[in-house]
Amino acid sequence: MKQIALDIGLAAGPSLTNFLAGPNQAALQHITLWANNDRRSPVPTYLWGESGCGKTHLLRAVQAVLREHGAQVGWMDASVSEPGVFQDAWRVILLDDVHAYGAVQQQAAFNWFVNAMTPSDGQQRWVLAAGAVPPSDLQMREDLRTRLGWGHVFQLHVLNESERRAVLRQQADERGVFLSDEVMDFMLNRFSRDLGSLIQLLDQLDGYALQTQRAITIPLLKSMLENL
Repeated sequence: MKQIALDIGLAAGPSLTNFLAGPNQAALQHITLWANNDRRSPVPTYLWGESGCGKTHLLRAVQAVLREHGAQVGWMDASVSEPGVFQDAWRVILLDDVHAYGAVQQQAAFNWFVNAMTPSDGQQRWVLAAGAVPPSDLQMREDLRTRLGWGHVFQLHVLNESERRAVLRQQADERGVFLSDEVMDFMLNRFSRDLGSLIQLLDQLDGYALQTQRAITIPLLKSMLENL
């Protein structure tokens, strides 16, 4: 299999401005108000919904905003097999994919949560967490499950086809590439409709078009797939 060299340096990362809210406007407004307020409330927030609804996008977007403000952030997702200890320098705790946490991650998340709410310096930290199911359905230690669910809880919904098209168009525009309706139809009809997978495909396609110095067309997409 041929390895394709990708150049996706121009691709915009997850941000609050490039998140197409659709039916998730209330969650976006809540998080935007919080992330841009230095005197933010310490009440935790939990986002839940199926894969592709934008949970990780929002957590990464919050991480980016806070780093721009010079704030340090604690991050944990299901891929972090050895979580570190809570750091007093953290202003925010971000916990992604909590439904997939094992025993070690649950213990660390509980420790982080308790330290965030009852810090030694007296300044509470905000906890933003996300999972695939509502807090009541999380299969985990009870003391962590109840803490994740006692604050603000928002269900995120997967975008419909017209909304997914709008996101793909926005992402293509941010990369400075033209994505025709025919190519978009091909992508939506032949590949996973999960938005994250579609954006990853667009990243690969953008990189392949740059490498081959060709416009993005269906033949180019087919050529890329043949070379994977």
